[in-house]
Amino acid sequence: FLHQKMAATSLVCSALRITVRGGVPVPTIGSFYGFSSLSLPSKTSWSVFVAAPSISLLQCRHGSFFNKLTAEELWRGVLAETGAGARKGRGKRTKRKMKKDLNRGQSIGEGRGGFLWPGLNAPVVKSGTIQAITKREQAAQDELRAEIIRQRDEWDRRKRMKVKRERGWTGNSWGGISLGAPDPGPNGETYEDFDSRVIEVKSVFNMTAKEGRKRSISALVAVGNGNGAAGFALGKAADRNTALRKAKNRAIHYLFYIERYNHHTIYHDITSTFKRTTIRMKKQNRGYGLHCHRAVITICKLIGIEDMYAKVSGSTNLLNITRALFQALAKQETHQDLSEKKQLNVVEFQNVCGPLPFVVASPHKGAREQPEKEDEIPDTRLDWGDVKAAQGMKRSIWANVKRTIW
Repeated sequence: FLHQKMAATSLVCSALRITVRGGVPVPTIGSFYGFSSLSLPSKTSWSVFVAAPSISLLQCRHGSFFNKLTAEELWRGVLAETGAGARKGRGKRTKRKMKKDLNRGQSIGEGRGGFLWPGLNAPVVKSGTIQAITKREQAAQDELRAEIIRQRDEWDRRKRMKVKRERGWTGNSWGGISLGAPDPGPNGETYEDFDSRVIEVKSVFNMTAKEGRKRSISALVAVGNGNGAAGFALGKAADRNTALRKAKNRAIHYLFYIERYNHHTIYHDITSTFKRTTIRMKKQNRGYGLHCHRAVITICKLIGIEDMYAKVSGSTNLLNITRALFQALAKQETHQDLSEKKQLNVVEFQNVCGPLPFVVASPHKGAREQPEKEDEIPDTRLDWGDVKAAQGMKRSIWANVKRTIW
């Protein structure tokens, strides 16, 4: 009988699935396996005779790199943000892929089958009884799916729709566009009375060894409250929105206080030069308005200056114009400063007073008895254009141009 059993033993060259610790199937790998008893299955476990000297257990887990990588790593691979071509600026004209929120519009437990799972998309307890897993009616399921599709189409339509922003200096320019108040500070301070305006947005490039020609966005933003406090700052980032936000929040930390005469104009005529840019500013009466460069008009409105004439000559670089303007306005001399410096009364002739002078400032210690010397020549730099206009020598450049009559 023993020999018959030995003869009935079959040799199998494959993996055998056995039961280990409570019915967990674990594949075993071996060279040869012999079955000492081949009988019908019963409630008792089979007796197994293993001819191999050793057994190696291999745990199988069905998965892929989707189970191993995080969402950020997967999105980085889809968007190709870390490739060598992207770092070196290759493929600039290709359509850029955008990151999507795949969880948007999804409800846990909802699916095409229409099952109601207590605790997910259905209440656990209803009318005092614990709910079981049920299925929604087909009409209600079709209506719910149609509503979900309608919402997704609405989101796509809103995403494609362009929001019309405020017009700046021109239709296609960011200059002069309002960005609103700066963001609140870390200690809870707010700046609701301030407004910020874009002066310039441009692309700048930096040549690096690894990435080549690296592109960034540089933004110049000015802020002000319309009551004498104003400032400006530069912001640089990889995208435009971040650069504008950084410049707006940085400008609030670099404020100037600008003195204004009667809260509408400057105290005296000023000439300011920064690098190759020269600005000549003239004090004007109330109601004159702002006859200046468009960047100067934007900054003057943020400061609270309503009447002024300004002429920009030389370079029209917007950063140089901004620096020259703030540099001149911050250093202007008020009537009281001039009175204390000269120890004399400062007077002004106004139309309402006729030929009589109007005292606008007096020294605190009183005016001195000796008047200012008549032969003292004021250190005033004259503009040749103004001199020619005063002497009647200034003529239009188009005066002697021959015009063709058609």
